[in-house]
Amino acid sequence: MKNKYTYCVAAAMALLIISSCGSKNNKQAAAIPPTPVNVIEAKKSDALYYDKYQGTVTALNSVELRSQVAGFITGIFFKEGDVVTKGTPLYEIDKRVYQAAYQQAKANLASAKANLNKAQKDIDRYNMLLKNDAVARQTVDQATASYETSQSQVAVAQAGVASAAADLSYATIRAPFTGRIGISQVKMGSQIVPGTTLLNTISSGNPIGVDVVINEQDINRFYKLQKASTDTTFLLQTSDGETYNKPGKVFAIDRGVSNQTGSIKVRVQFPNAEDKLRDGMSCVLQVLNDDSGDRVQIPYKAITEQMGEFFVFVSQDTIAKQVKVKLGPRIQSNVVVMEGIKPGEKIITEGFQRLRDGGKITLGQPAGAATPAKGGAAAK
Repeated sequence: MKNKYTYCVAAAMALLIISSCGSKNNKQAAAIPPTPVNVIEAKKSDALYYDKYQGTVTALNSVELRSQVAGFITGIFFKEGDVVTKGTPLYEIDKRVYQAAYQQAKANLASAKANLNKAQKDIDRYNMLLKNDAVARQTVDQATASYETSQSQVAVAQAGVASAAADLSYATIRAPFTGRIGISQVKMGSQIVPGTTLLNTISSGNPIGVDVVINEQDINRFYKLQKASTDTTFLLQTSDGETYNKPGKVFAIDRGVSNQTGSIKVRVQFPNAEDKLRDGMSCVLQVLNDDSGDRVQIPYKAITEQMGEFFVFVSQDTIAKQVKVKLGPRIQSNVVVMEGIKPGEKIITEGFQRLRDGGKITLGQPAGAATPAKGGAAAK
């Protein structure tokens, strides 16, 4: 009986303690004031953002200049690094041997034509005599054969003239197209080996290309861009950080995907009338993202990260609700929200550091936040 009484007393005291603690916690909870926060309304606005690819400026046409004839350099007619027009003489190889060969070929042609003319007269005369049975048939046949031989000799001589003329023309090396020529690899008096000695390199500059390497997953995207693109589809950022202000378009997509890297090369063409882009320069090609458009944007400072996931606090009257979001790219001080936030929702931008999901809030200046400067402008 005594033990039973002791247990009852202990139970009553425990209930009294629990009730007292619960009442104390409720009072403490009721005593915590709402957290002052600042909010901003999520709005849609035009968001143009780009995917970046490391690129290299590439001339659309580039040729190594080599001679087709042997000899010594007797003339250099350009200034290194200048733009030369198509057909402009660049180098001259000693012409004397080729001029002499050309003159000899012309003389051989003249001699062959004279022989052909004589053979023509002989065959005409013998044919007339043959009608009067004044000459043997064998003589006529020999004259005919001599005439045909003379015709062949004329053809050979004409080919010789053409060959000598070609060699003579090759002695003057001209620009194959309009472009910028580099530093000469030979000097006056240098001996040239046909097809081997590199004289110089010339490359076109306007328009010019930019080569990038993309993953095979992006091939269809670039094929679509090749058929249709706008002035804002491609932007180019040079190595000095400046944005090139000319529109680009897809010039070519390589024939196949590398089976080792799973990538493919794409060449984008840009106008280059001001010659700002040079062959070999490094750059960054920015390609308009397919998700660009009218998107929800909020201040980036409203984002919190937890375990690799991103959240914002949304004001719902006097309650703060934590919402998981999927982010797009940053645009200056804002960030694009792809999923999780709708236009018009109130986003807490300051004071959320002390909040939990479901916490009470009130609009006001959070502790530690910047105070407005005189005149109503926010202090920076």
